[in-house]
Amino acid sequence: MKNPIKLNGENFQLEELVAIARNGVGAAISAESEDRINKARTLVDRWVKEGERIYGVTTGFGALSDVTISYEDTRKLQKKILLSHAAGMGGHMDDDVVRAMMALRINDFCRGNSGLRLETIQKLADLLNTGIIPVVPEKGSVGASGDLVPMAHLALVLIGEGEAFVDGRRISGAEALKLKNIPPLELAAGEGLALINGTQFMIALGCLALHDALNLCKHADIAAAMSLETLMGTRSAFDPRIHRARPHTGQMKAAQNMLKMTENSEIISSHQDCSRVQDAYTLRCSPQVHGASWDAFGYVDRVIRVEMNASTENPLIFPESGEFLSGGNFHGQPLALACDFLGIAIAELANISERRIERLVNPQLSGLPAFLVEDGGLNSGFMIAQYAAASLVSENKVIAHPASVDSIPTSANKEDHVSMGAVAARKCRDIVENVEEVIAIELLCAAQGIDLFTNLKAGNGTIAAYETIRGEVDYMKEDRFLSADIAKVKALLRSGEIVKAVEDKVGTLY
Repeated sequence: MKNPIKLNGENFQLEELVAIARNGVGAAISAESEDRINKARTLVDRWVKEGERIYGVTTGFGALSDVTISYEDTRKLQKKILLSHAAGMGGHMDDDVVRAMMALRINDFCRGNSGLRLETIQKLADLLNTGIIPVVPEKGSVGASGDLVPMAHLALVLIGEGEAFVDGRRISGAEALKLKNIPPLELAAGEGLALINGTQFMIALGCLALHDALNLCKHADIAAAMSLETLMGTRSAFDPRIHRARPHTGQMKAAQNMLKMTENSEIISSHQDCSRVQDAYTLRCSPQVHGASWDAFGYVDRVIRVEMNASTENPLIFPESGEFLSGGNFHGQPLALACDFLGIAIAELANISERRIERLVNPQLSGLPAFLVEDGGLNSGFMIAQYAAASLVSENKVIAHPASVDSIPTSANKEDHVSMGAVAARKCRDIVENVEEVIAIELLCAAQGIDLFTNLKAGNGTIAAYETIRGEVDYMKEDRFLSADIAKVKALLRSGEIVKAVEDKVGTLY
């Protein structure tokens, strides 16, 4: 395990979460958090012995909150809540999502408001750090009372129940613990509810989707700049004076990026005196469209970073004052709205990208060989790449419908408004993955188009992007297995190599 990141519930960063989720970095509990955790647990133990009525600790759950649980049954209650709430369906979540869930849950507990024992939180860190990945079904959460269903599946492994992946093998929770020499946990009073009553499923998905969306911003600008050159557009629409006249931050940044990348373009210089007055919107308005998405991501980023360092259980223990309070911090409404907004904003990058792809492959719009290939007719070139992009864009239009406008009562109408934030987060991630494919197709088509200007050089930044793509994917002289080419460009996009090459030439993109 790589050096663990110390968590204290207060300053966990998105970049750190991604390192834990995807790069094998571990997590550790900070010393100051240990003190708060122990103080809160001491209070819980005292209240249980005194017979204090505390929701989910000495009472039932949801509509059963009026049922008092005897002191003798408080431990039994905790195991039952995990078993009864593990009612998930569908496929299992990817490893990076589950690792993110565990890290976020540990960070939440490090705030010391859950009332969990330090031993229990450390056991969850042990799962993360030894490579045990609980099997978490994708469906079943309504995004209020926390992500009860997926979190129950995750927590089951702590007590030797449920299933987990270890080294790629799907095995029982009991076997997973045995393989890693971790004794199963016996839950104490209140711990079952505390383990599952939080927003960590939707926030894990939201965090990873946001990280990938932010990576796509610069790639969308790069693809647009390459397409602009290939389609013999003008740089004049990126003039800073235009964007200062309507000073949206994202718009100004996107325009500046495209201006920098197309500097010294021989292709653009070659047609400065042509009769065309204005370019199509997909070229001319790309800063306005991309920039609006950038600004939307800024809002989502603020929501995500607050939620990453929040206490989302119920009840909450306040060790400083020696009190507990029941509330609704488990409600996923802030995340539901943010994930819906993120999905809509990122989908727009694919919408405009697909229209540029169409202009690239359509000879009536581009002035280039049909479908960017020699000997058209015998060869189909990038004809079906545009079909594929259109399919993904249309799919996004369906799944970008907001989940947060829906609600359905649960728990005998005790929980009578839910956020559907888990659904919003799941479909947001699906949209991001579709957009990655569409941007990869545009980059591939634009590189092919640049090859058709055999005697003219592209701009400083666009040529760097072109050369990086050509390092992995050759010019298409005749038809070949196109899916493999798209996958290679998508891998370049995900790795950040294209952006790095461009920034090495033109400086940091905004």
